[in-house]
Amino acid sequence: MTSLKLFRKPYADSFDFLVNDLFADMPTLFKNVNNYETKGLVPVNVKETDKSYQLEVIAPGFEKTDFKVDIDHDLLTIEAERKKEEKEETEKQIRTEYSYRSFKRSFTMDEKIDATNIEASYINGVLTLNLPKKVDVKTPATKIEIK
Repeated sequence: MTSLKLFRKPYADSFDFLVNDLFADMPTLFKNVNNYETKGLVPVNVKETDKSYQLEVIAPGFEKTDFKVDIDHDLLTIEAERKKEEKEETEKQIRTEYSYRSFKRSFTMDEKIDATNIEASYINGVLTLNLPKKVDVKTPATKIEIK
């Protein structure tokens, strides 16, 4: 029969929680947090089909008018800024856990993308950009006669 001893420290967990609670309000630069919100970025999905690339920018809570999409020398820039609404404080705000932050993302476009036919739509909190690929015009093979 094997004897197994368990070493438990009953107060270790409560001490860890106490320390975490004390330092919860420290600025984020002291924390090792690796998510998009602390970096000021928004998550982006990129898909490729036979005819186009598709960029999906996850940005809930914005309006279509809050977005600005520009192309300058093969640099696609997507930015959003939400205007703060001034309203009377009739209710006391107890806790605020989310806010809408401005963001700006830039992507270098390949020469394969047809920049003149890019389409954008914003549905259910997702900004979708359809980046069509350029159509390769292949010259037909020609037969050269030898004289």
